Amino acid sequence: MTLDPVSSPSLKLAASAVLPDDGYAGTLVGRAWLTGEVPGPAVVAIRADGVYDLSRAFPTMSTLLDADDPARRVRETAGSRIGSLEELLSNSVHPGCDMRRPYLLAPCDLQVIKAAGVTFAASLIERVIEEQAGGDPSRAEEARAQVRETVGDDLSLIKPGSEQAMALKRLLQERGVWSQYLEVGIGPDAEVFTKAPVLSAVGTGQEIGIRSDSAWNNPEPEVVLAISSEGAIVGATLGNDVNLRDIEGRSALLLGKAKDNNASCAIGPFIRLFDASFGLDAVRGETVHLTVRGPEGFELAGISSMSQISRDPLDLVAQTMAAHQYPDGFMLFLGTLFAPIQDRSQPGSGFTHLVGDVVSIRSARLGELRNRVAHSEDAAPWRFGLRAFIANLARRGLLAHDL
Repeated sequence: MTLDPVSSPSLKLAASAVLPDDGYAGTLVGRAWLTGEVPGPAVVAIRADGVYDLSRAFPTMSTLLDADDPARRVRETAGSRIGSLEELLSNSVHPGCDMRRPYLLAPCDLQVIKAAGVTFAASLIERVIEEQAGGDPSRAEEARAQVRETVGDDLSLIKPGSEQAMALKRLLQERGVWSQYLEVGIGPDAEVFTKAPVLSAVGTGQEIGIRSDSAWNNPEPEVVLAISSEGAIVGATLGNDVNLRDIEGRSALLLGKAKDNNASCAIGPFIRLFDASFGLDAVRGETVHLTVRGPEGFELAGISSMSQISRDPLDLVAQTMAAHQYPDGFMLFLGTLFAPIQDRSQPGSGFTHLVGDVVSIRSARLGELRNRVAHSEDAAPWRFGLRAFIANLARRGLLAHDL
């Protein structure tokens, strides 16, 4: 169902809503599109007195995240003020952005965008249900009852890869209900996949895309780690790992089609670097809140508590790097506890997006990421790839730096 965007809920971005609960206390960095003689993307620091361009010192976010103590380097770099955060946010809502003025982008650039799936027990059950229902939402309730009768509601006490987990696996196999999702949920190996191409993520205020041929889909509110080329976790942000449940439910081999589409990966609003105010233990305790407001007045709320994750972030990073290198670093979605089953229209239909939905993802320490849903085919096409990025850096005289 497509509705006129004019009837959609308001998507306004204000500093008071977008910033973390402690405001500017942390070290906040992002990326912004700057105007001028040669317009282009810049690494920026978000400070109480404005947004500062750091691109002369750090031409890419990858450069900054690979620096020795990135938070300290940001504090030591004065940069050039480009405006207030309020000014940039007010011009970051798409469509309608004034291309002649600065606006925010997704805070990552050269990093590969990876995602870990089925990392929470509650969402694990829903993935099994998707598979049992064959991607058909009308069969979800029946499949949900059957799966819960066999597996139960709570697998959170089972440590993936443990003897207890392997015993459960053997039992479920004997009952004929073993699933690919259970394999990665309680088995020794995590599911880690490539979510989106380098430079393709959208930032706060931009449209987030679902395929027009998907009839069962949902947002996935997640914490996203920022990781250096050496595998050090140096910060975190928020992300929406949009999921097309009908497509993935038909076959796990359709994961790429379900996950990687135009505008289907939102990251932001900023990266909060690790410093005295924020570190990995804070990430482990973070609670992510989701709100969806629909054009027909529908509202959905949910939470994802990192304290309930089945695999520690350090384990997920280690598994991502076990047999691969990431010379420009990577961003890693950590998965979500949230799996919506609230009926949106008729009983038993469950939840799915409508065009015009406004999705807000917030946590106390990472701020708020806000996007409006559009069809991937109608969202702004991704044009600014690696060749364009390198050429732009060259025209701005930034290639002399170590990228």
